Amino acid sequence: MNRMNQQFIVSAGQGDLETVLSMLEKGAELNAVDEYGRTAVMTATYNNQVKMVEALIQKGADLNIRDHNLNNVFLYAGAEGLLDIVKLAIEAGADPALTNRYGGTALIPASERGHVETVEELLNHTEIDVNHINNLHWTALLEAVILGDGGEKHQHIVKLLLQHGADPKIGDKNGITPLMHAKKMGFKDMAVLLEQAERER
Repeated sequence: MNRMNQQFIVSAGQGDLETVLSMLEKGAELNAVDEYGRTAVMTATYNNQVKMVEALIQKGADLNIRDHNLNNVFLYAGAEGLLDIVKLAIEAGADPALTNRYGGTALIPASERGHVETVEELLNHTEIDVNHINNLHWTALLEAVILGDGGEKHQHIVKLLLQHGADPKIGDKNGITPLMHAKKMGFKDMAVLLEQAERER
């Protein structure tokens, strides 16, 4: 990679908008990638540089390019709960079907990590598959139960997922359902939600 493109990507991560726009005018490649496979808009996303991400999107940056970790703008922002960037990516037409290195969509880690507003945004404003199964044979619903803490945020996420069509009967690779996991982990309030959902299906 040439020096200009390298500096362009670094400057994007630092939020140096003036330098980035100047370098684009001088011939920096908008979708050039660094040694990690990251573009300027991805580096800006990794550093939560919202204005930079917005500016690069306006210039036509490709949001679907994945780096060597199989992250892209949409996947990383979703997993980290970077809501402003998630909204920008959705508005710009990022592909919600692309998956991370675990074979999961952005919804799965967002659910696991308790990012309620991000989960709402993904469910309400994209065509993301609520029942997508990752390489561990886990759905967003399973991850919210298994890797969540059973508290209010994860209860809210379980409720949102169920309202948007999450199937409570999809189990893990051993056939253990979200309800079974919730009971085993002592998540009583979550278990009530899941029991009701199972009855209604």
